Amino acid sequence: MSDRLTIVMHEPVSAWAAIREAWQWCKAMLIAGHRLVLVIRLETRSDKQNRLLHSRIGDVAKQCQWAGAKRDVDTWKRLLTSAWLRTQGEHIEMLPALDGHGVDIVYASTTKLSRKQCVDLSEYVMHWGDSQGVAWCAASLPIGELDTTPVRKTARELADPETGEITEVAHA
Repeated sequence: MSDRLTIVMHEPVSAWAAIREAWQWCKAMLIAGHRLVLVIRLETRSDKQNRLLHSRIGDVAKQCQWAGAKRDVDTWKRLLTSAWLRTQGEHIEMLPALDGHGVDIVYASTTKLSRKQCVDLSEYVMHWGDSQGVAWCAASLPIGELDTTPVRKTARELADPETGEITEVAHA
């Protein structure tokens, strides 16, 4: 039996069924004497979103300079993420280096970005690159239905938390 269970939920009825199945797994693990941790969080970015974001950052790295020099992809990722975080009201910390030599910049990792945050960052990179005259490669341009566009609904369904049944529709 695996030591980890991951469930992706996207609609109430199937989520309720998945949670019931998960309980069976949890119950067996607890009876066997294991301690468990339950974490429920927003889904993070998809592989397609990740590829698009990194393609855009790569285009910037190939074509732009900063502070008088070309910078590698990792440096551009840090610079662009830090700038985007400031537009979101987040603050970047500059701390004295642990070894006493210089400073280190501490910012949120892109690894844990939600789908919406990844879309926002990717769009920020695109707009910033456009303002710098970046010529985007084909992989940096979304074609057709790429799951980087946030889903916008005019109404949202309200579900019974116990059964997953739709009880009403609330207009956003």
